[in-house]
Amino acid sequence: MAFEFRVKDWRSFIPIIDVIRGYQRTDFHHDLIAGLVVGMITVPQAIAYAFLAGLPPEAGLYACLAPMVIYAILGSSRHLVVGPVAVAALMVAAAVGEHAPAYSDAYLGVTTLLCLQSGLVLWLLRLSNMGGVVNLMSHPVIVGFVNAAALLIVISQLGPLMGLQTDAALNPVERLLELGRRSAEFNPVAVLLGIGAGVGMWLVQRHIVRVFGWLGIELPDDHPVTRLGPLVVAIGAALTVWAGALNENYDVDVIGTVPGGLPALTLPPMEWDLWVALLPTSTMIALVAYVESYSIGTTLATRERTRVNSHQELIALGAANLGAAFTGAYPVAGSFTRSSVNYQSGARTQVSSLVCMVVILATLLFFTPAFTLLPHAALAAIVIVSVLGLMDFTSAIHHWKVHRDDSITQMVTLAAVLVFGVEAGLITGVALSIAFFVRQVSRPHIAIVGRVGDTEAFRAARRYDVETFAHVAAIRVDESLFFANANQVESKLLKIIQRRPGTRHVLLVCNAVNMIDVSGLEMLERINANLQSMSITLHLSEVKAPVMEQLEAADFLESLRGDIFFTTDQAMRDLSTRE
Repeated sequence: MAFEFRVKDWRSFIPIIDVIRGYQRTDFHHDLIAGLVVGMITVPQAIAYAFLAGLPPEAGLYACLAPMVIYAILGSSRHLVVGPVAVAALMVAAAVGEHAPAYSDAYLGVTTLLCLQSGLVLWLLRLSNMGGVVNLMSHPVIVGFVNAAALLIVISQLGPLMGLQTDAALNPVERLLELGRRSAEFNPVAVLLGIGAGVGMWLVQRHIVRVFGWLGIELPDDHPVTRLGPLVVAIGAALTVWAGALNENYDVDVIGTVPGGLPALTLPPMEWDLWVALLPTSTMIALVAYVESYSIGTTLATRERTRVNSHQELIALGAANLGAAFTGAYPVAGSFTRSSVNYQSGARTQVSSLVCMVVILATLLFFTPAFTLLPHAALAAIVIVSVLGLMDFTSAIHHWKVHRDDSITQMVTLAAVLVFGVEAGLITGVALSIAFFVRQVSRPHIAIVGRVGDTEAFRAARRYDVETFAHVAAIRVDESLFFANANQVESKLLKIIQRRPGTRHVLLVCNAVNMIDVSGLEMLERINANLQSMSITLHLSEVKAPVMEQLEAADFLESLRGDIFFTTDQAMRDLSTRE
């Protein structure tokens, strides 16, 4: 592992400096509006995701303070909003439920250590230039994981939606069975509140624009006001509980007192056993957070014809999680919902995130009493409706038509997460996608090629009407040559020669060979020697410079009796005249 971290210009590590230098007064108007809108959406979501993670409500609000400011200063995306997200909350909940009881119920200690380790993992990826490791989590793996996580989240929120408390240690099937057994204990008032909250969010999202139209205010269908459902539902549910004293008269569970004020600085626990136990989970959280954040940031940057710096994102997201570690929060990532609202609200720079942070800060300082009567059933509805938008099952059908291995990987990842848990399910999906990749490259496509008419183009003889020669076998290998496929390539090449008894020259077309490892070189040496024993000459064409350097370093060219041609056209014109 090579550590390389060259500093060309220290200002490049603090993107906010360039933003401030070019900042205009008109930009602040747009950033102010966007920040206020995102802030109003964030408050109820942050509280809901905190409960999803098994933490007190203030932890969700704390996750929007230091992390949001740090990312705004260091992040390369002008629209990405970092803070609590549903998927990370689910992974935190699983880790807390597993490890906290063994460490004196140190829930906050576990979550802050998860933040610290996640931030360090992201920084380690940057220092070692290994940000590309996230590519191991292919799109089908991510989709399968997100779908499974959404299902787990929905199932976990059914208990609060029905006014019941369920054991967080139960798996999804056991939770559903428990809910079935305890159906007589459902709180009908809580159920009505939850259903009403869910319907309210749907109505705001789908019909609020029409309501404004009736008032003479024309808004586009994707206006940010359509995302205010969580705030509207939270206010409406709290007012309903207050008006009917539902918490006292009907036993409706409410949040209760939310501590106000700024978070106290905390130090994550330094117990070695806990560090070792949490490291696998922290690594998975870091990878998922980075993939999710980078994907969102890239999508929004593309719309503005700008780019997101992947290396800088590792630094910024790592620093944001370190900030969360010392302020009593839990791991953070880029939020798809809030980032989209930020963009649609007209945000121009990271200043909108700073405005959003001020809204959260004002809430902690002055408005926490307003959330005392917020019912858990409404929070459950907010979480459920929010994560339903993340689910995508139609892509599996599309993947099946295009590449069945991807569809299988997606479905297996989904099933593994549901059955074995988040970390084991993700590892299963990654392992399966790697296995499919290795299987594919271990069986490369090999074709005899010929000239298309009078052109310089060469195509596979099985698919096209091409010109070939009986004494020349022009063979194209559509893959790099390395340990996974060396034996397969050798076997197929020799079989082709056996089926062509008149062959005197073998031309290996190398335009698709990007790399040769030691196993590949040894295979070429064996083929060269075998062909020589059969009085057949091996030639190469279209060898790329890096591959040529490898052949020269291995002294392969000294034993090669044939020639190396710059193009296949030159090779075939020459070899067609030879005996």
